Amino acid sequence: MARYEHLRLVRLSQQLPRRKKPGFGASVERDRGGHAGQLSAQLDEAVEVQTQRKRPGFVDPSLILRVSMTGSSLEADWVSAGFEILSSDSDRTLILFSSSGDLEHFKKQIAGYGGEIPKTQKSAPYANFVSSIERIGTLEPRDRLGTRLREDGFNDLGDFDLNAFYLLDLELWQVGNATLRRAKLEQISGLIESGAGQVLDEYIGPAISLLRIRVSGSQLLEILLLDDVSQVERPPQPDTFSSESLLLTISDLPEIQDLDDNLELIGIIDSGVNDHPLLAGALVGAIGVPQELGSEDSFGHGTRVAGIAAFGDIRAQLLMGGPLIRSARICSAKVVNARGGFDDGKLVPRQMRDAIYSLHEQFGCRIFNISLADIHSIPYAGGKVGAWTATLDELASELDILIIVSAGNRLPRQGELREEGLTGYPNYLLEDDNRFLEPSAALNVLTVGSISHGNGMDEILADSVGVRPITEVSEPSPFTRVGPGIGGAIKPDIVDLGGTMIYDPLSGMRWTDLPSTGLITLNHQPHRGPLRSGAGTSYSAPMVANKAAQLLRRLPGASANLLRALLIGSAQIPDEIHTCLRKVKQGYHQHIRGNGYISLERATYSDDSRVVLVAEDALPLDNFAVYEIPIPEPFYAQAGTRTIRITLAFNPPVRHTRVDYAGVKMNFRLVRGKDSDFIFEYFRQRTKQETAAPKLDGRFDCDLQPGPQTREKGTVQTATVTFKKGELGQYGDRYYLVIRCESGWADYLPVQNYAVAVEIAHEADVQIYQRIQQRVRTRILQ
Repeated sequence: MARYEHLRLVRLSQQLPRRKKPGFGASVERDRGGHAGQLSAQLDEAVEVQTQRKRPGFVDPSLILRVSMTGSSLEADWVSAGFEILSSDSDRTLILFSSSGDLEHFKKQIAGYGGEIPKTQKSAPYANFVSSIERIGTLEPRDRLGTRLREDGFNDLGDFDLNAFYLLDLELWQVGNATLRRAKLEQISGLIESGAGQVLDEYIGPAISLLRIRVSGSQLLEILLLDDVSQVERPPQPDTFSSESLLLTISDLPEIQDLDDNLELIGIIDSGVNDHPLLAGALVGAIGVPQELGSEDSFGHGTRVAGIAAFGDIRAQLLMGGPLIRSARICSAKVVNARGGFDDGKLVPRQMRDAIYSLHEQFGCRIFNISLADIHSIPYAGGKVGAWTATLDELASELDILIIVSAGNRLPRQGELREEGLTGYPNYLLEDDNRFLEPSAALNVLTVGSISHGNGMDEILADSVGVRPITEVSEPSPFTRVGPGIGGAIKPDIVDLGGTMIYDPLSGMRWTDLPSTGLITLNHQPHRGPLRSGAGTSYSAPMVANKAAQLLRRLPGASANLLRALLIGSAQIPDEIHTCLRKVKQGYHQHIRGNGYISLERATYSDDSRVVLVAEDALPLDNFAVYEIPIPEPFYAQAGTRTIRITLAFNPPVRHTRVDYAGVKMNFRLVRGKDSDFIFEYFRQRTKQETAAPKLDGRFDCDLQPGPQTREKGTVQTATVTFKKGELGQYGDRYYLVIRCESGWADYLPVQNYAVAVEIAHEADVQIYQRIQQRVRTRILQ
């Protein structure tokens, strides 16, 4: 098969503000005078409660309100009233912050709504805004208890033992600049250390401010009265699923191919990486975060992850019989101790930021693998995520890096129900308890689920009629966790090999103690044998990291957005997954298999009958861009299955206290049969004095699947339109891709960066690459 470089996707020069959707609707019908009076009284009471709570000498937080809404209001309404939205929930509860504490304008708005309607107006002033406010109050101490604490039975203040000590993460509301937040943390630290408590660590990020504390129950009750405090929560603990496996002994390993010094780096954020003989020269650096952790991998998990990151599929290489080939180099940041846990005295978001920044600055690393998950987190069921997740999303955008995380693992059945691990597959994958743990739902990272490399049976086990495989090759692994992600986004993004399980009637579900159920990787104690096996999504993630490193080597200047777009745009769903998931309810398949399995060949190269056009770009908020997609005559004239696939990736700012987690949204449309003047007229913003936009008949709007309601929830979106019958010549020789950028709460951004990949493919051996290449060259020269 011919290999060609991807082509440039050409953007048309004109840029206009996008046409926006209509705003929110009419006001809520109320007794205006009575409602205004209630709101005014509630506001006064909230101010009085916070005034009484203020501690002498503490930095004044001004005013934080809790507001319940029955209708919807624009964020601009609250900004106009003098507030900043700190937090929002799906039940329309808002946490608001007034930096000045001056509520006169807000009070006038309430009074205006409750007073006489001016003769020049049809409705009361501020009716849409004020009528949508149901109640105004303040946060109670119990409102600051985190989800994991509540799951552990701490639902109210009386549930804490006043004399017991608790290890907790304390988070501030994100108000003011870093200097002010640091001052607030120092004051809270002083309060804690003036008693019997300890402050173990501090972290101030772009949108997250935390303390790791150990305090008595009595001190905790005092802390929960502080209005600056957003929540207190149990610290994360990693899920490494690192039970001892049967070591593999291979006495005659094939030779190792000489290392190419130009291989890309993968940063392994894990339990450290040991200097294994098979990594000789490929391990370019190792650090501990914090430094006192050292870099040695005494736990074993990090070295196993690094082996797959460096080699990819070692089993496949061994079967081929040639020299072992390393396709990536490794640098390591140890964040997990010898027991496989995070240290009590360190904040995980700070460790992540310090580790990633250090590897990025010291070694120039741009690809990172995190095969860890917080076993204390509650399976993600929608709503808000934690600080660890948000920190990874922030870092991916700040540093323009590709972060790859594992979907996490769960042993599906134990005890008397263990046989259901066989009979209930694959339906139990969609159980609520099988949803992602922190930080796998993150939006700006690639989340990787697991598929099986085979059935996991070996020759000895196959002799027992009771021992049964659960999967065959390329089916979802029985232990993989599933999505959806934040806001219903398609997650995991992709799947890759991670091993499988078998059912043994004598010992139940088996996966970590058998070489046959896992992938072959490196032993962290090579003197006991160079190789061993491992099963889990911990190994699916570095399989993807290895492919990403090979792609980056081919495209060294690519942004993280372009890497995501090309990797996801190349992914295909194996037939085995389609067959297996027929047993699962329609509409839920994507939560298990994501966008499918990456083809590195398709991500890296175009060929004669499949052409990929790419662009890296930026848009001001609330603008749109138009790209011309040249369609050659053989594509639209020759019958057969033809596809156009669009993949968009962008990296918005995030805020984990808000239900609208991402501060910017983007989407795309593919239009055919219309010229560029029509496209701009249809999508541009119009004034009230102008006529309505022209109509766009449905046949000109390509039916991309999955549809917008599904794909637009994520920050990497891919969709395909398929043509199977008839000639397409009636729609012309060019299609137009429209990329739209929609502002949210991050209206301070000058532009939003993004990348897009467009794949044009014909199932027949039709020569379209050269024709498209010539059209692109002509357009660029115009």
